[in-house]
Amino acid sequence: MDILLQQILNGLVLGSIYALIALGYTMVYGVLGIINFAHGEVLMLGALIALTSIQALQYFFPGLPVLITILIVLIVSIASCAVISFYIEKLAYRPLRFAPRLAPLISAIGMSILLQTIAMMIWGRTPLRFPQLLPTQAIQIPYSTATITTKEIIIIVISLIVMLTLLVLVKKTKFGRAIRATSENPSVAGLMGVNTDRVISYTFMLGGGLAALAGFMIASNYGSAHFYMGFTPGLKAFTAAVLGGIGNIPGAMLGGLLLGLIESLGSGYISELTGGVFGSNYQDIFAFIVLIVVLIFRPSGLLGEKQGDRA
Repeated sequence: MDILLQQILNGLVLGSIYALIALGYTMVYGVLGIINFAHGEVLMLGALIALTSIQALQYFFPGLPVLITILIVLIVSIASCAVISFYIEKLAYRPLRFAPRLAPLISAIGMSILLQTIAMMIWGRTPLRFPQLLPTQAIQIPYSTATITTKEIIIIVISLIVMLTLLVLVKKTKFGRAIRATSENPSVAGLMGVNTDRVISYTFMLGGGLAALAGFMIASNYGSAHFYMGFTPGLKAFTAAVLGGIGNIPGAMLGGLLLGLIESLGSGYISELTGGVFGSNYQDIFAFIVLIVVLIFRPSGLLGEKQGDRA
């Protein structure tokens, strides 16, 4: 039972991060109907920009309090990734907005490779140590041997707050109504006075900010950052978005949390279930097994998707 509880806690941490990344995928798909496969690389850039910001602050302001350092680093990282996402949309997607669906997909893959190459040229190939700014004190769960660190609690809480805030933004604000109108039918939304180009750009920027936050959390959780770190989390977050129902914001949240739990529980019990043939190092296969199963049996995802007619 203690092992089960520990794996559930680990899964909630993973799932919270996957859900944040999946929101970027699902928002872009909601307004444009395309998959932004460069989203994982924005996450990677967010982590590396955060690392560089930490190093600069520690060099020029060595006595700066940790909380202020974290706030400055997050502001710089989120703002940078929002601007990067703005130009990704403007350069890689906007010219292909009315092209066949395959063209934006190829453009996204090309942009992903380009961003990886640029990051490799700037920060190098070797994984870099990410400073531990978040507290790492272990807290034991009462009546069990399962533990969770303060850092992991912070990750879960911040992720939930951001996800709920985004849900309120989309459902209750004027900008949210513009996003939903553009998602339903861009042409009609334009006729009703919605600046669809601006809505799409802001949606990309919002997704980039979420990716930067997730990148900071991943780098803080694992203590390292490198130019290839966004690829696997990006694919898993895409799987989470499909699992919940891509284009559906609550679905992305649910899919991320479920995928984190499935991956954690799978990695914890796969050795026992296979008689030691497979170990926890095979944990990545669960995300793609889930993707295959969902695409076969429920392509619309657990919460489905409300599709609008696109002109």
